[in-house]
Amino acid sequence: MFVGARAVVRDNASRVLLIRRSDNGQWALPAGAMELGESIADCAVREVREETGLRALRVSAFALYTGPDRTHTNMYGHTYQIFTTAFRVDDWDGELTRVTDETTDAAFLHPHEFPAPLSLSVPETLADLSVFDQTNRLILK
Repeated sequence: MFVGARAVVRDNASRVLLIRRSDNGQWALPAGAMELGESIADCAVREVREETGLRALRVSAFALYTGPDRTHTNMYGHTYQIFTTAFRVDDWDGELTRVTDETTDAAFLHPHEFPAPLSLSVPETLADLSVFDQTNRLILK
């Protein structure tokens, strides 16, 4: 079982923050695994900080991805189910750090500007956030 969080950070121009992951080169939302002793919301806040240098001040959970179709086999042949909570970052501060230990680039972009290769989770997460923003109902998948 992998338990983690991903975060959607938007700027005042409604651009979405994407990071380019150093492990696979994909453009993705800030995300990662929950550590022992932290809440899932704390995980989202920590991942935003580690991967972007920004400080998430307030977050709202909007989607849970838990279904049996959420499995992954890693390079060592281990298969596990992924349980991810997606968060909207409602307030943040700080200066964007484009390169970190986990990223090779980061940028605020409009969806029509998203570069390739793009993580498959990005379009789904943003579509789910749009539904949540309209309905204020948690998305369960």
